[in-house]
Amino acid sequence: MEIRKHTDLKVFQVSFEAGMRIFELSKNFPKEEKYSLTDQIRRSSRSVSSNIAEAWRKRKYPKSFISKLSDSEGEAAETQVWLDYALKCAYLDQENRDQLYDQYEHIIAMLINMSTKPDQWKL
Repeated sequence: MEIRKHTDLKVFQVSFEAGMRIFELSKNFPKEEKYSLTDQIRRSSRSVSSNIAEAWRKRKYPKSFISKLSDSEGEAAETQVWLDYALKCAYLDQENRDQLYDQYEHIIAMLINMSTKPDQWKL
């Protein structure tokens, strides 16, 4: 399959899906978490896919491409931390936390693979 836009990338699709799942699950977080944990986990999870989109548009410049992929990787790791907090605060159950955490591990692996081979993605 030819990749013509960022939405064709598997890593974008998986990260967008994970971000939407976090959005749905975080609707059940307590109201007092609205401006802290809820906002933080939503922001970081959405930032993963938005940074992938930016990276895709900067792929003709390998250093910029790698930098945006690195930003996305960092946001994915931050999301994992917020998932741990949500579990410890009993806002998420173990199964949802584990599934999402593993999904972000897979996203991180794909991002690392892309950033180690930037010429493969070049225009």
